[in-house]
Amino acid sequence: MSINEIVHKALMAGIGIPEKIGEIVDELVEKGELSESQGSKFVKEYSDKLGKSGDEINKCMSDLINTTLEKMNIPTRDEVEKLNKKLTSLSARVKKMEDFKT
Repeated sequence: MSINEIVHKALMAGIGIPEKIGEIVDELVEKGELSESQGSKFVKEYSDKLGKSGDEINKCMSDLINTTLEKMNIPTRDEVEKLNKKLTSLSARVKKMEDFKT
């Protein structure tokens, strides 16, 4: 689970949206205004829509995090990996040169 997904779920749980929808649907089923299958269908549709809006939130969060990291001049994981590969390559070349001298 990504940090964005965790933040999204925390936000949704924090404001009680999933629980409130469940309570409303349960109440409508108890009153006979919705059948159990209709209630289940509604909850599924809502969950799907929430997932789509969650994807949008995740993208915005990701963009915000990336922009912040760029402004802070913190290298990305890919940049660090590239530097590690270069360092490994250069270390091997230096070792060969040292071995050649002796």
